[in-house]
Amino acid sequence: MAYDVVVIGSGPGGYVCAIKAAQLGLKTAVVEKRETYGGTCLNIGCIPSKALLHASEMLAEAQHSFDTLGVEVGTPKLNLKKMLAHKDATVASNVNGVAFLFKKNKIDAFRGTGKIVSAGKVSVTGEDGKVQEIEAKNIVIATGSDVAGIPGVKVDIDEKVIISSTGALSLEKVPGHLVVVGGGVIGLELGSVWARLGAKVTVVEYLDSILGGMDGEVSKQFQRMLAKQGLDFKLGAKVTAVAQAKKGATVTFEPVKGGAAETIEADAVLIATGRRPYTDALGLKEAGVDVDERGRVKTDAHLRTNVPGIYAIGDVVAGPMLAHKAEDEGVAVAETIAGQAGHVNYDVIPSVVYTSPEVASVGKTEEELKKAGVDYKVGKFPFTANGRARAMLHTDGLVKVLADKATDRVLGVHILGFGAGEMIHEATVLMEFGGSSEDLARTCHAHPTMSEAVKEAALATFFKPIHL
Repeated sequence: MAYDVVVIGSGPGGYVCAIKAAQLGLKTAVVEKRETYGGTCLNIGCIPSKALLHASEMLAEAQHSFDTLGVEVGTPKLNLKKMLAHKDATVASNVNGVAFLFKKNKIDAFRGTGKIVSAGKVSVTGEDGKVQEIEAKNIVIATGSDVAGIPGVKVDIDEKVIISSTGALSLEKVPGHLVVVGGGVIGLELGSVWARLGAKVTVVEYLDSILGGMDGEVSKQFQRMLAKQGLDFKLGAKVTAVAQAKKGATVTFEPVKGGAAETIEADAVLIATGRRPYTDALGLKEAGVDVDERGRVKTDAHLRTNVPGIYAIGDVVAGPMLAHKAEDEGVAVAETIAGQAGHVNYDVIPSVVYTSPEVASVGKTEEELKKAGVDYKVGKFPFTANGRARAMLHTDGLVKVLADKATDRVLGVHILGFGAGEMIHEATVLMEFGGSSEDLARTCHAHPTMSEAVKEAALATFFKPIHL
C-alpha cells in the first residue's frame, strides 16, 4: 500500500506530524516500535515525571505549608506504591489518547522497527522478525533521542542501582542517598522528586553552574533555593568512574580545573548527562541521508534532508530537545508536504524546568545579548512584592524582562517562581508578534494574580514598577 506520508516514530513530533498530515488530507501511516504510542515523552519522560513532580510537591506542601495555612491533617505519610500508580495511570491516559486520535484521523499504524530502505520506501521489522515494506511519497524521521551516558566513562545502567531517567521514574523504594550526575533539567527535576520523598540528593555537574545555558542570575538564585531544599551540589566536577559496590554504587569525580579526586557512596546513581539522537539502524547511510558530527540528521530551513522526500524533526535534528519544539516542526513538515508554508520560529520557543519553584524562559539570556553586542535594558520584579504570591506562600523568585534599548522590543523573559511554566506564555505571544516591554506593561492584568509580576517587570523595563 502506498502512502503520502509515513512517519517513523510516534513521539510528540511524530504523532503531531501524522495527525496534521491526515487533517490536511494526506494518506498517512506511522511506524512505532513500542507497544504504546507517545515516544519517550509520554511513556518514560515528560508525562510520568510531571505526575511524580506534582505528587511529591503535594506531599511537601502537606508537610511544610498546611499548618501555616490553618489546615491540620496530622503527619503526612508517603505511599510510594500509590504515587507510582498515579504516574502509571497518567501515562496510560495519555498514550490511549494518542491511539484514539490516530483512529479518529484514519492513520494506519505499523508495529515494529522502521528502517529507510530508500527514498519512498520504509521497511518495518516486527517482534516476530517478519519484515514488511511500505511505500511512501514522503518519509518523516521522528525517532527522538536516547540516554547519552557520560563521555569517556563506561557506565553499566541496570535501572536498579545505576539508573537513567527511565529507572528514576520507577524506584521501588526511596534511596537513602541519590547521586545525580548532571545538573541539567532532567537531573534537577528527578533529583528534586526523590529529595522531597526523603532521599539525600547530591548533584555532580561538570559546569560551574546548573542548567547550562540558563540566564546566569536566574541560575544562581535557583541553585540557592534548591540548596535550601536539601540538594547538595558539586560543581565544576568531572566524573571519572561510576561503579557498582557491595551496597549501592560509587561515583568518583575530580575538579575540572585540576585537583584531588573524590569518591562518594550512593544507594542509587542517576545518569542525567543529556540525550543523543536516536538514528541507529535507521538505514540513513544506505539511503544517503547526511548526518552531522553529533549524529543528528542534517536538514534545511524547511526540515528537508539532502534526499528528496525525506524529512526529519525533533530530537534527531539540531536545536533544543523539547517536545513542543518537535510538535511545531511536525506541523510545519506536514504543511510543507501538503504544499503550504510550514514554518517554525526558533527564536520564540519557551523552555520550562518543572521543579518547585519552576524556571521558565523564552528568548535570549543576558549572557547571549552581551556576547552578541546588543544594547539592552533589564526590568525585574520579585514575587516577594506580589500579593497573590504572599497569600499562597510562594514568594520565592522573580520575573526578568530583557528588551532592546533602542526599540524596546522584548528579546527575552525569564521567570523563576511558582507557576512560571504557565506565566511564560504571555511573553511568548508578545515576542511572536514583536511586542515591546511597554506593550506588555500597558496590558491590564487581573488582580491579584502571580502574572502581575510579569507586568511589573515590564514596567520596570520601560519606566518604573508601581509596587516596588
